Amino acid sequence: MLKRPDTSALRRAMPQDPVEARRSYTGPALFSFGFRPFFLGGAIWGALVVPVWIAAWVLGWSKIGGVPALAWHVHEMLFGFLGAIVAGFLLTAVPNWTGRLPVMGGPLLALAALWLAGRLAMLVGGPVLLVAVMDASFLLVLAALLWREVITGGNFRNFPVCGLASLFALANLGFHAAIAFGFDWRPAQGVAIAVIAMLIGLIGGRIVPSFTRNWMAQTGRTPLPAPAGRLDMFALGALAASLVAWILWPWSAVTGLLLAAAGILHAVRLARWKGWRTGAEGLVLILHAGYVWLPLALLLMAGGILLPGLVPASAALHALTAGAMGTMTLAVMTRASLGHTGRARTADRTTTAIYALVLTAAVVRVLVPIVLPLAIVPVLAVSAVLWSAAFGLFALRYGPMLAKPRVTHD
Repeated sequence: MLKRPDTSALRRAMPQDPVEARRSYTGPALFSFGFRPFFLGGAIWGALVVPVWIAAWVLGWSKIGGVPALAWHVHEMLFGFLGAIVAGFLLTAVPNWTGRLPVMGGPLLALAALWLAGRLAMLVGGPVLLVAVMDASFLLVLAALLWREVITGGNFRNFPVCGLASLFALANLGFHAAIAFGFDWRPAQGVAIAVIAMLIGLIGGRIVPSFTRNWMAQTGRTPLPAPAGRLDMFALGALAASLVAWILWPWSAVTGLLLAAAGILHAVRLARWKGWRTGAEGLVLILHAGYVWLPLALLLMAGGILLPGLVPASAALHALTAGAMGTMTLAVMTRASLGHTGRARTADRTTTAIYALVLTAAVVRVLVPIVLPLAIVPVLAVSAVLWSAAFGLFALRYGPMLAKPRVTHD
């Protein structure tokens, strides 16, 4: 009688099923999935950075952590706060895209520690090279990790996402180089903002209509959002071209026209997703409310170039940062946190309050200076309080569920 071969060694060598790997994980829940530490850490940092900047501006601090105060604010909002949220989203999405194991346990803890070390280095300061290495390591490691997963998983469709993550990391290096050698750091800021705007256009263009379609189908609403087509490709191409022109020739009339064209295309794109029919579910409606800031920001940026004096440059820029980036991050953070922790995907009163706070913060920061340009000081203070309240409330409401194991249902 033939003896059955021992395949235990072969089974141990085979890749583990991602779902089974997550189920067998026994470490701290906070490090069981990428969205958990980075959404929580990013929210806490996002709630703190703005008040620190306002305090520096009001009290006349010239530097924070050895860096010019304005440069510190810009860096920490882009590469610190948004860097964490981008990491949390991509580390959660990539396993779904590739079918590979998620980063969890010790490796995820180490990556979160890199991010935290960068925040402390930027806040406390120190030798320029040491601060740069401590801060830049996180985004460089994240980009390398994303490339490894996407290439190994054969997920070529998401190469552009990895390319944008790499460009974001390089922009951070450029920022530190500019500070170290006394150059202008604003080009690095522009590249980083362009990368985040492209991620909103690219990934937001997938998830907003997809989640809307799913919800409409579940609730029996028709007609469904329009499927992706040539308009979406034209809109993304126009966005990329206008942002490149904005970085290279920020005050050119051609740049203004490109931004206006991109804004119109993205407004039409958004209208095809029929967001006005999602008012019964805040978790879906907020995705549309966040995305609408993208075409609005592009049009305001165009207005600032083509109609100088009518649209303050800072108002147009904050429509993209406080508006599109702030609202879309909370829209994604709340939805992903609820779904991936086993809870119902619906907005309760606290979640609705979070959305109201961040939207009001953006409206105050963007529109009031256009209407009342002399009220900039109280506007900054009110907007800062509302912004910090939104992200602080997210940390209070969602922090416990991010730190606890996934809810199981019978």
